[in-house]
Amino acid sequence: MALREIIVIPDTRLKLVSEPVAGVDAEVRRLADDMLETMYEAPGIGLAAIQIAVPKRIVTIDLARKDEPKAPIVLINPEITWTSDELSVYEEGCLSIPEYYEEVERPAKCMVRYLDLEGKTIELMCEGLLATCVQHELDHLNGVLFIDHLSRLKRDRVMKKYSKAAKREATA
Repeated sequence: MALREIIVIPDTRLKLVSEPVAGVDAEVRRLADDMLETMYEAPGIGLAAIQIAVPKRIVTIDLARKDEPKAPIVLINPEITWTSDELSVYEEGCLSIPEYYEEVERPAKCMVRYLDLEGKTIELMCEGLLATCVQHELDHLNGVLFIDHLSRLKRDRVMKKYSKAAKREATA
């Protein structure tokens, strides 16, 4: 396992649509291990491969609290097959948009189909924080950030702030 660098806005790679994984093999498992290690170290509860500059349809999630045993989920080629009409609002953050949090409204429940690390197809009904996290991470696979769900004014303000920071860093 190895820690990977998490890319942050305004990095344009975050807007790429990720490619499906052809098959679950040792390389995919190694990438998933790296993603989990990177996610835990950050710390975060979800990570899409594109956030470490790998445009593959892989997501890692672990909602376990610090005092609970780890409960990682690896979703390969995930797709949401159903969402509820009922909506819920959670304050979301993102490892690619450090230290910025905002309330986002999404379907309260969703069904996700994916391959596990053995290549087996799994269907998982998600609700609460898991539903929000799954939808947030799958958005990443399609080049969508949680700030894209905000008003244009808020989104532009965030992008401007991070673009300025990136320019300062580049000239430092």
